[in-house]
Formats: sequence, C-alpha cells, structure tokens
Amino acid sequence: MVDKPAGLLSVPGRGEHLADCLIARLQAVFPTVRLVHRLDRDTSGVMVFALTPLAQRHLGWQFEERRVKKTYIARLWGEMAEREGVVDLPLKVDWPNRPRQMVAPDGRPAVTRWRALRAAGGETRVRLFPETGRSHQLRVHMAAIGHPILGDPFYAEGAARDFPRLMLHSESLTIRHPDGGRSMRFSVPAPF
Repeated sequence: MVDKPAGLLSVPGRGEHLADCLIARLQAVFPTVRLVHRLDRDTSGVMVFALTPLAQRHLGWQFEERRVKKTYIARLWGEMAEREGVVDLPLKVDWPNRPRQMVAPDGRPAVTRWRALRAAGGETRVRLFPETGRSHQLRVHMAAIGHPILGDPFYAEGAARDFPRLMLHSESLTIRHPDGGRSMRFSVPAPF
C-alpha cells in the first residue's frame, strides 16, 4: 500500500518532463514492483502495487471483476440537499477535449454511490463509493449532478475551480491478499 500525493502521476507521462511518477519512485526501492491500478495525477490517497507477476494478475482480476471495495473523500461545490444517492450515468471519452470524459447514452456503464458527511459554508464533504472504475468517473458524475469537486481543472468552473488542488482523496481499498485470500483493508485519512 502506498499513499500517493496529489500532483504526482501514477505512471510516466509522455515526455521527459513527465517521467517522475509514483511507480518509478517505488521501483528505485523495490525493483520488482508492478502496477495494478491508477489514480489521476491530481487525486491523492491509497494505491496498491504488486511485487510479483502472480500477485499483479490476481489483484488486477479483483479490480476487473469489481471485487475491490473503494472509498473516496471529496469536497464538493454547493450544499447538497439529499444525504445520499446514486449516480448511474454512462461515460465515454470526449475526443476533441481529451483527456476529458463526458456523460453519453452510448458510453460505458458507470455507477457511483455517495453519502454526504457534512454540508456548510457553500460546500459538501462526501464519501464516494464507485461501483465501476471509469476514467474521471467521480469527477464527471459529481459535476453532472451540479456539485463539481472543488479544485477540479476539467469539470469545475468559476470559484469552484479556485482551490490549491483537486479535493479528491482515495480514502480506502479493501482487497483479498493474492496469497491465501485474506481480506485486507488499507486506509489513509484525507489531507483536507
């Protein structure tokens, strides 16, 4: 388990200026480390990596089969009236504006459950439970219901964008250990 800081890529980007990334830093210490999943550059929080090809396959399978329980913490624009809900909107790439994603009837299924924790001062702190793992899913879904994640450079507008970072944090992951299947939960509190 690793606590990824906001602003650091999970894997290298295109170009020498985007070579610094979490996996490169880990491989400097653990040469056999292998990628299992990713977080957006601007998202902080829990990530798991594998040390063997077998572990990578098993953990990857858990993500593909939606057997991993994921929770995120986010600060959203506006005070939500409801205490909880589900966003079930299909997503696809917004090709002319890549890497942006968009809600589209012909997109891939995407489902996010959410629960409000606190609403005050023009914002709402929520816990998000993605049931699928689409690119930018949480960011697009929250913006689509009128409550973009604060500091989001792609999907927030105006004052909602004017924050020092994206207010999205991978709070916890629950997986089965690749060797024996024991349930393991990793968590890191949100830094905001």
